[in-house]
Amino acid sequence: MTKISRRQFLGQSALMASAAAGMGYAAPHLALGQENKVRPNEQLGVVIVGAGGRGLGSHGGEWLSNPNTKILYFCDPDEKIGNKACDTVAEKNGFRPKFVRDMREAFEDKNLAVMSCASTNHWHALAGVWAVQAGLHCYIEKPISHNVHEGQALVAAAKKYAKCVQTGSQCRSNPANIEANKFIRSGGIGEVKFARGLCYKRRTAIGAKGEFEPPASVDYNLWTGPAPLVPVTRPRFHYDWHWQRLYGNGDLGNQGPHQTDIARWHIGVDRFPNSVISYGGRLGYDIHNPKNNDPDYVDAGDTANTETTIYDYGDKCIVFEVRGLETPSYKGASVGVIVYGSEGYLVQINYSHSIAYDNDGKVLKEFKGGRDSLHFTNFIDAVQKNDPSLLNADARVGALSAGMSHLGNISYYLGEDNKVSVDGAKKTLEGIKSLDNNIDTLERMVEHLTSEKNGVDLKKTPLSMGPLLKIDPEKEVFLDNDKANAMLTREYRGEFVVPAVDKV
Repeated sequence: MTKISRRQFLGQSALMASAAAGMGYAAPHLALGQENKVRPNEQLGVVIVGAGGRGLGSHGGEWLSNPNTKILYFCDPDEKIGNKACDTVAEKNGFRPKFVRDMREAFEDKNLAVMSCASTNHWHALAGVWAVQAGLHCYIEKPISHNVHEGQALVAAAKKYAKCVQTGSQCRSNPANIEANKFIRSGGIGEVKFARGLCYKRRTAIGAKGEFEPPASVDYNLWTGPAPLVPVTRPRFHYDWHWQRLYGNGDLGNQGPHQTDIARWHIGVDRFPNSVISYGGRLGYDIHNPKNNDPDYVDAGDTANTETTIYDYGDKCIVFEVRGLETPSYKGASVGVIVYGSEGYLVQINYSHSIAYDNDGKVLKEFKGGRDSLHFTNFIDAVQKNDPSLLNADARVGALSAGMSHLGNISYYLGEDNKVSVDGAKKTLEGIKSLDNNIDTLERMVEHLTSEKNGVDLKKTPLSMGPLLKIDPEKEVFLDNDKANAMLTREYRGEFVVPAVDKV
């Protein structure tokens, strides 16, 4: 294909914007085919997109320590953070990568073979699509998408361009989880049909909602990218975007893709559920806030900090629990997975430690071992062999596990204004099909919220109850719900369109 330079692209983008938005075409200069080739025994050039803590500290550390890779670029809309990352690598390695704000400029360099993405959630999928179109293999942090459509587009792009796209679900490469999965699949705890994912992480309020200037070092238009260009409403620009739905996905989408992924893997489901329902709220921050209980205080976050989601698969079920206030562990886990079998249960305590018990609580077997580097090594092995089938967590794995979070959030957002009492919530949940004890799970949530430490008044700030949404797992759409289907994607801006599946 003919390569169009970045300068030519920028000159044409204004003319192409409306057509691209309407038809879902990719940016024209990015359809470069597979010009970036991986040659045997050659060091792989890496561009890291997103130069913050995860990008520099984790991705940067892995690629610096791997003799098969060399960091050639850092890309970040924040010039200060990007240059700092380049300086840090230069100090450690003696070679200073180039810094560019716009990843498209780096993608034109044919010395690159790998794009390593640790950017904001709302950029993950488009960065991946652009990268594979430019001939690059990709390692992309979870969630690989900000919505369901984006995951589908990335899966299609990886397949079309025959590139390795690894999702940052490092649990899939840890020996503890691999051996636990084999144990479960071999009948170690009997028949398994139900798993519970947990994200019990204390999250504080992110400050009062207002209107703030982005840092002077940030190209805010580029940072915003596929999202609507609106004023900054959070006091802390970096990281706290996780709790604003335009850019992040709350802890259901931040942590959920790890635990729902392990839950899916262990109970053996490889598709979307038949239905989903979520309930919860952004609760407690009117009490625990930095403005001394100001009655007009509104936290700048708009994602749930307390949320329970039920995924029904017919003969199997997954439940995911988010708790952002003070809460004790459950069955020994705070951030992990509990898999229930007919003859016992398994608790994933952390990413590299699981314990299987019989129904009397006696330890059957313990599984240990794992580190992030194993997942990066798996990716590089697949890249060097040019074989996506070797990946432990390919784009499809990532799209399903992130997609579950998106489905759950859609139910919550649609029901955000549907405030219910505890008795009202019980009445609804009594009619919801689940392999869980829905009322018991609700009561544990209520106990958590109303505890002395958290002090939430559920009469003053009641729970929100989302609708039960029916799903066509094959088509990956909601049944008879136009509002819900509209939320499977978003409106994109001009040059930042995540293309339709058939246009990647």
